[in-house]
Amino acid sequence: MLEKILPADIFNILDKYVNFSCINEIRLRVDKPIVLSIGSQKFFLSSHGTTGNLKEAIFTSKTVLEDIVFRASECSIYSVNEQIKRGFLVTEGGVRLGLGGDLIEEKGQIKTLTNFNSINIRIPHEIKNCSLSCFDYILENNKILNTLIISPPGAGKTTFLRDFICQLSQRNYAFNVLVLDERGEIDLGNKGCIGNFADKISFAPKKIGFENGIRSLSPNLIVTDELGTEEDVNSVLYACNAGVSIMASVHSDSIESFLKKSSFEKIINEKVFKRFIVLSLRNGPGTLEGIYNENLSRLGGKTWR
Repeated sequence: MLEKILPADIFNILDKYVNFSCINEIRLRVDKPIVLSIGSQKFFLSSHGTTGNLKEAIFTSKTVLEDIVFRASECSIYSVNEQIKRGFLVTEGGVRLGLGGDLIEEKGQIKTLTNFNSINIRIPHEIKNCSLSCFDYILENNKILNTLIISPPGAGKTTFLRDFICQLSQRNYAFNVLVLDERGEIDLGNKGCIGNFADKISFAPKKIGFENGIRSLSPNLIVTDELGTEEDVNSVLYACNAGVSIMASVHSDSIESFLKKSSFEKIINEKVFKRFIVLSLRNGPGTLEGIYNENLSRLGGKTWR
C-alpha cells in the first residue's frame, strides 16, 4: 500500500534498502529529516537506506506532505474529511497516517485540518501467536474475562488485540466478536485477519458503536482500541451491564500510571476488568511486562519479543 501514497523516490529507497516488515513508523515533517522507527530505535532515511548522520538524511517539504495526504485520500480529501478532522487517515491494509497541521474551528466544532506540517505513517504488522502467552489467563471456563491491554503508543496493543481475535477463530471458539475499529487499524483487510466469527463497525465513535452494535449484532465479546474518555468508560459499563465481555486497550506506561487516570476510577473500583495485560517497548514493541488480575496481583508474564 505504501507505494500508492509515498513519492516514488522515497518508496524506492525503502523498497531497496529497508525491510518493510521491520518498520513501525515513518515520520515526515516539513523541512525536517525523514525518521524511521525500527523496533525501539530511530534512524534517518538516506539515499542508501538508514543512517544516523544528519548530513546524509533526506529532508522533506510541505509539497511532499500535501501530496501524500492527497494520495492517501484517493484524490478526494473532501471524501475523508471526517477522518482528517479527527487527525488521521487510514488507507487500505490498515496503514494509518497521523496528521499535524492547523485545526479549523467553527462555533466550537472542528471543521477540518489543513496546512499539514507533519505526518506519522504507522505501519501495522501481524505477529502471529503474540497473544498466546496470555490466552489461557483471559479465557476461563469457556468465558472471556474482561481484559484491558495497557501500553504506551507503539508497544503492540493493537497487534495483540488483532491476534487474540484470530486465535479465537483458529481454535474454533464461536463467540460472536464485535470489532469496534474506530480508527480502522485492527482489521488489516487480509483474509483471516479477524477470523470467521467477527463483525466489524469502523470509524464510529465508541458510544455509537457500542450501543448500535449490541442492539444489532448481539455480540458475546466487544474488542476495541484506545479507551480514553469518561464517555468511553461509560460505554464499557453499558456493555458489561448487557452481559457482553470486553477486551480493550488504553495508553499508559505502567499499572501505576494507569491507576492515576481519573476517568477510569469507577471501573477500577468496581473491578470491571478481571485481567490487565501490560506491554512495553523495553525489549522492542510487544515486551510483555506482566499479567494481573482484578486485584492487581501478578499472575504471570513472558516476553514474546
